[in-house]
This record gives sequence, structure tokens and C-alpha cells, in this order.
Amino acid sequence: MAARKSGEVGSGELGAGTACAPDGPPASKRPARDRIFETARELFYQHGIRAVGVEAIAAEAEATKMTLYRNFPSKDELVAEVLREQEREYWAWWDGVTACCCTDPRAQLEAIFDAFETKACDMNVHGCPLANAAIELHEENHPAQQVSVNYKRSLHARLIDLCSRAGASDTELADALMLLMEGSYTARVTLGADGPARSVARAARSLIRAHLG
Repeated sequence: MAARKSGEVGSGELGAGTACAPDGPPASKRPARDRIFETARELFYQHGIRAVGVEAIAAEAEATKMTLYRNFPSKDELVAEVLREQEREYWAWWDGVTACCCTDPRAQLEAIFDAFETKACDMNVHGCPLANAAIELHEENHPAQQVSVNYKRSLHARLIDLCSRAGASDTELADALMLLMEGSYTARVTLGADGPARSVARAARSLIRAHLG
């Protein structure tokens, strides 16, 4: 088990209330694996993946490093599992939004960006956790990097499929919508909810009209 590297957040450097515990039983009553997972997810998003050491995660989760490694083979695998859960949650959100539009692909596209505008403007200021991981963990063989890249590829493929079924003759519309979606995360981080991110739904409709008429 490696010692904490320079720049990692230590257990005494986080401050009170950093880990986000959901409503329910007190932390000590929940399974250790759940406490560790929830704590890691919050700390990775708030501070960055490389900045958070396993000592900090274990301390905030009221667990030990031994317990952490008993539940997760390594920090890298813990990061990957956190990202897989965030990906599952995103697809559940996507499927819930598109289900409201029956089988009309154009209406589904518009609904996604209507909902995404609210999601992007309401979310924490740190942006998309899967995109953040892809930037921070740029090693191709890192398990979390693979999760992030595969997620973005799946997102692009879903947009291509919807645009194609809506009548787009090539991938240009899907490419533009993907860039719009990714750019809105950055705009939310840098310019806030009242910046360009508030116009993502209108911008998406303009792109859709321009390509589909």
C-alpha cells in the first residue's frame, strides 16, 4: 500500500462535513463498503482524484485502510467503480427523459437538452465527473480512464442514433450536439449558472432546426 503522495489530501485536511452521507442510518450503522464508496465519490468530485489519498477516504468514512482494501483491490479500482455508478445514474436519467417522448427521436433530442440545461445549471460547479476523470487520469491503461472514455463514446453513439432516426444524413448534428453538451459543463464551471450554460437548450434547438428543418 503506497504512502500518500505529495499533493494528496490527508485525513486532517478536509474539514468537517466534506463527505456526503445520504439520508438514512448514521454512518457507523451503514456497511463499511457503502461508507467508503460514498465518501470516495464525494471527495474525488470535490478535490480531484489524485489529490485524495486512501488515508483520507478511510478516515472520513470511519473505516480503516485495511477495510478499504478488503472491499476494493486498489484505489484505482475504487475510482473506476465510482465512475461506473455515476455512468449508470446518467443513463437512468437519460432513459427517464427520453421515455416521456414515446418514439419521436427529434422530441427526445429536444427533451434531453431541456433537461440537461436544468441539470447543468443545478449541479455542483465542478462539472462532469467522468469528463474530469478522463482529463486527470490520462493513462490509457488506467481502469477509470477506460470507464470515462467508453462512457463518452456511448454518449456520442446515442446522439448519432437519435439524430439519424430524426433524419440527419450524417454525424454532423450529433457531433455539434456533443460539443455543445461538453462545452456547457465547462461554461457552468467557469461562468456559472447564469452564463452561457443557461442557453444550452435553445442552442440545441437551433442546431436541430438548421440540420433537420
